[in-house]
Amino acid sequence: MSLKKFNPRSVILLAFMLAVAAIRVLLSWQPDISPMSNFTPLAAIALFGGAYFTKNTKAYFFPLITLWLGDIVLNKLVFYHEWRLFYDGWYWTYGSFALMVLTGKLMIKKANVANVGLSAIVATFIHWLGTSPACLLIKGSMYPRTFNGWITSLIAAIPYEWNMLVSTLIFCGVLFGGFELLQRRYSYLQPAV
Repeated sequence: MSLKKFNPRSVILLAFMLAVAAIRVLLSWQPDISPMSNFTPLAAIALFGGAYFTKNTKAYFFPLITLWLGDIVLNKLVFYHEWRLFYDGWYWTYGSFALMVLTGKLMIKKANVANVGLSAIVATFIHWLGTSPACLLIKGSMYPRTFNGWITSLIAAIPYEWNMLVSTLIFCGVLFGGFELLQRRYSYLQPAV
């Protein structure tokens, strides 16, 4: 690879995402449901990728590949104790995260507290509503496949979505705040005009 094609901005953005994704694996290292369930940086990674990567291929690819690689590790070490590339209902989760990337692209033109905070709330609602069909449609679901079953699953998910909102706000602060500070200090991290 020639140095002319080397893009330090993309490398730093990806490094930020991978570092935070490693935290996801550490936070998920729990065999049972715990008070930390769904305390994850994934929505923050999706918003961050959507906001900062100017090319759509990178904006969607890097957050989704980060999610997928983490899932593979967690499937082996925590959830199924075998190497699984995908799990039942994965497409609901990945579709939701793709919508979160789009939210980052559309809502965070300028990284400030209001834009990032509102995007974190929207991302949490996307996750809450976007992943809930999987609770009804996968084999062995604990909820009946009815409208009432869906409402019951949404209500049961509120504590987990609260954890997701809190963690998204915290990790957005880390990702967006950290990268904004670096951009101010190192001009080569500014987007090309």
